Amino acid sequence: MLSEEKNWRLIKDIKKGKYCFLIGVNNWAIELQKHEFELLYKLLLKLNSQFLEIKDELMDEEFINLEIEQMPWYAELEGKKNEWNLRLIFESSEQTRSFEMYWPIPIAESLFYEIIKMWESMD
Repeated sequence: MLSEEKNWRLIKDIKKGKYCFLIGVNNWAIELQKHEFELLYKLLLKLNSQFLEIKDELMDEEFINLEIEQMPWYAELEGKKNEWNLRLIFESSEQTRSFEMYWPIPIAESLFYEIIKMWESMD
């Protein structure tokens, strides 16, 4: 399964084995294990829920910053109600690797919802 737009890509290839999900933005990409991707999905759902709770109360020009930590992930959504970026930090509990991702405006919103759709479409 592949979702791709200008400047980002999201690939699921279960045949690859351990690292079967790929997220790429602009000039970087990272591969995730299935359980890491699932935890990212759950974090994004929680972040989306918090964002939707306050979105209608925000003025168009009002600045927002939401932060959530749900180990091994940390997420920070920053911007305005109709355009925002997302910074994600992954700290491995197995101490195998850690990394940081940054999804700029306008990539963040598209990739955010594509990850949710991808996970929910799996059997």
